Amino acid sequence: MVAASGLALPRAAAPCPARTRAGLRGGFARFAPPVALPPQQLRCCASAVDDGVVSAEASKPRLPRVVGMGSKLVGCGSAIPSLSISNDNLSKIVETSDEWIAARTGIRNRRVLSGDETLRGLSIQAAKRALEMAQVKPEDVDLVLLCTSTPDDLFGGAAQVLTEVGCTNAFGFDITAACSGFIVGLITATRFIKGGGLQNVLVVGADALSKFVDWTDRGTCILFGDAAGAVLVQACSADEDGLLGFCVQSDGNGQKHLNAATSNDESILSNTNGVPGFPPKKATYSCIQMNGKEVFRFAVRCVPQSIEKALEEAGLPASSIDWLLLHQANQRIIDAAANRLDIPSDKVISNLANYGNTSAASIPLALDEAVRSGKVKTGDIIAASGFGAGLTWGSAIVKWG
Repeated sequence: MVAASGLALPRAAAPCPARTRAGLRGGFARFAPPVALPPQQLRCCASAVDDGVVSAEASKPRLPRVVGMGSKLVGCGSAIPSLSISNDNLSKIVETSDEWIAARTGIRNRRVLSGDETLRGLSIQAAKRALEMAQVKPEDVDLVLLCTSTPDDLFGGAAQVLTEVGCTNAFGFDITAACSGFIVGLITATRFIKGGGLQNVLVVGADALSKFVDWTDRGTCILFGDAAGAVLVQACSADEDGLLGFCVQSDGNGQKHLNAATSNDESILSNTNGVPGFPPKKATYSCIQMNGKEVFRFAVRCVPQSIEKALEEAGLPASSIDWLLLHQANQRIIDAAANRLDIPSDKVISNLANYGNTSAASIPLALDEAVRSGKVKTGDIIAASGFGAGLTWGSAIVKWG
């Protein structure tokens, strides 16, 4: 079914598969509470092999894994580049103004990588700060998830980040879901804890979209900035589970409205021995292409629906939300979602004006500022939602601390 916006809607009958905390009914299933089985059926032991390259810490025996545990958020951190670009700065590059940008987006400044700064460096800083707040040693981290669409290395950066942070016992991999990446990573972390028996999972959201922006296009260059944010997700008893409900969805029909597709350069070889189409042309990424009106329509329709589904799974009314924390894409989207959910503006977390759209970093960056400023307190219930390219979108109802 296609909505007025031109985007194909997901099957209306069940936008997000129903789940119960006691079992499952399809989709992203929750695990049932642990049952009284013999210990050997609940536990497995992780071991590390010291091949002469891995550090000595990696060969230490790990604690037994216990499945069926809950998860809680116990630490957060963030990092931003030093260079700040204001709307007035942009007005010297493209035909725009501070008033024009602020009125349409709510953005006044953004941070951009410069000099020797790298996305990996920001990710490392954010991760270390999250561990420091959580009072967890790097060697006690079991898994590092780097949520990014713009890694410094095409093959991913999680392994480099965990090595630099000192997570000598951790495995790591990248998650690519654009602006939904952090929410996907957060939910993935809780599944590894519940189903895999991990104790500490570090989730890093980081992006440097400035590298893929056409700085002559005022429709996109005004929106994006660079940053990194991280949270430490820790195992806890099932009755203390801090993930109360979630909903994740995708719709590839909307890819045409927001993408940074690959393009092909001409072959560098003149002699191909008569083999047509060989060798393949060198691939490069285009700048970000976005149909702003369609993305706006998609977000204001799907984000509130997603949050409502996550609240339904959690068994909570919207009035129970202490804080609404959305991907920081556009202030008008944030305001529209808050109005739809009847959440007052003083319960909405927004730092969009200072940083712009930092993609997968935006939610953990805003969360870190809110926690460190004392706004978000232990026990607060947060409705978080990410949305963006793919198209992908997802929401999680979480309890801080």
